[in-house]
Amino acid sequence: MRLTRTESRRPISKRIEPAILFAIGKTKFAIAANAVDEIRNLDGLVSCSMSSACRNLRKVKFTFERNRKQYLVVDANLHFHTQPTRATRILVLRHSSIAVLVDSIDRMYELTAVRKLPQAFSGEERSWYRGLTVVHDELIPVINPQAFLSKAEVTVALTDLARRSVGDERGSAAAKGVVPA
Repeated sequence: MRLTRTESRRPISKRIEPAILFAIGKTKFAIAANAVDEIRNLDGLVSCSMSSACRNLRKVKFTFERNRKQYLVVDANLHFHTQPTRATRILVLRHSSIAVLVDSIDRMYELTAVRKLPQAFSGEERSWYRGLTVVHDELIPVINPQAFLSKAEVTVALTDLARRSVGDERGSAAAKGVVPA
C-alpha cells in the first residue's frame, strides 16, 4: 500500500536578511544592512560631552556633520557596558541622527534565521538585541538599531548641542566686541 498526500506542500520560505558583521573588542555583532546608511572612518569627529542629566546620553562621545545634518556618535563600549577598545569605524544609522563607534567591520553576511532571545537575557540587553543568529558555528547577537538612543534622547542631545553652539557664538562675538542681534 502506498501513502500519498492529498494536499500539495507549501514551500518553506526562508527570509534571508543581509547583515553587516562587526566587532567591538573580541565580540562579534550583526546589524541589518538596511539599518545602516554608511560605514565611515573617524575623520571629522568632534569630541563632546552631554551636559544633560539624562544618563543614557553619557555614551554620546562625539558628533559630526554630514550634508548639513548633525549626528550623535554613540560609543558602543559604553552602550554595551564593555571594556574600552580602539574604535576604527562608524556605522551611520539610516533614518536617524545616530552613528555608532565600532572596532572593525568583519563582512557582509546573509542571515537565514534570527532566533528569539532566551529568557536568560533579562536585563537591558533584551532591548539591545533583536535576537541571536549562528554564523559559522558562532553565536552572534543581532542588534536592535533603535536601542542606541530613543527619539526623545536624540532631541534632548541635539537641542543641548544647538544651545551650546549658540552660546559659543555669543561668547566669541562678545570677545571680539561684537554684540549679536
